[in-house]
Amino acid sequence: MLEYISGTVKTVTPTYVVIDNNGIGYFINITLYTCEQLKGNSNAVLLLHEIIREDTHDLFGFFHEEERRLFRLLISVSGVGANTARVILSKLQTDELVQAIVNNDVKLIQSVKGIGAKSAQRVIVDLQDKVSYDGIGNENNSVQDNSLMDEALSALVMLGFAKNTVEKQIKKIIHDDGASSVEEIVKIALRRL
Repeated sequence: MLEYISGTVKTVTPTYVVIDNNGIGYFINITLYTCEQLKGNSNAVLLLHEIIREDTHDLFGFFHEEERRLFRLLISVSGVGANTARVILSKLQTDELVQAIVNNDVKLIQSVKGIGAKSAQRVIVDLQDKVSYDGIGNENNSVQDNSLMDEALSALVMLGFAKNTVEKQIKKIIHDDGASSVEEIVKIALRRL
């Protein structure tokens, strides 16, 4: 799987960018936010999410990790595809979306073209426990905690531990012990399991 791409920006539009990397032009779907960040830059580094199907191979590019994490969370929601997630992130900035999810703001999410009331509610229900927002302008995104949890969970499952047992321990470690790195989480979990 591709993690990022670095190269020369050849074309920038509100929906896609073409980046030349060693003589190969990569067509990458982007959000409006990423488009704004790329304007005026001749070189760029984009974080990627790759979707491979029988009939297509699509790349989605993001200027910041938080945007990519939210994109990945959105496409995990039943009924929300990659293009819908991209539209949501084009309409709402990451902190606005997190706040809307935490505050059950169905109307704000529903204001995105193509998102009905049921889809907006599904986004909130599915993602509310995966993101949090504390205070105005003081974003404490547990989207980052979720990424730590996923990496630590993967490592511990590969070591032979049961997923359900490990998942509960990791949540406790992140929230109670304040562990902030995958290595720290795994070390504490190994002591407790």
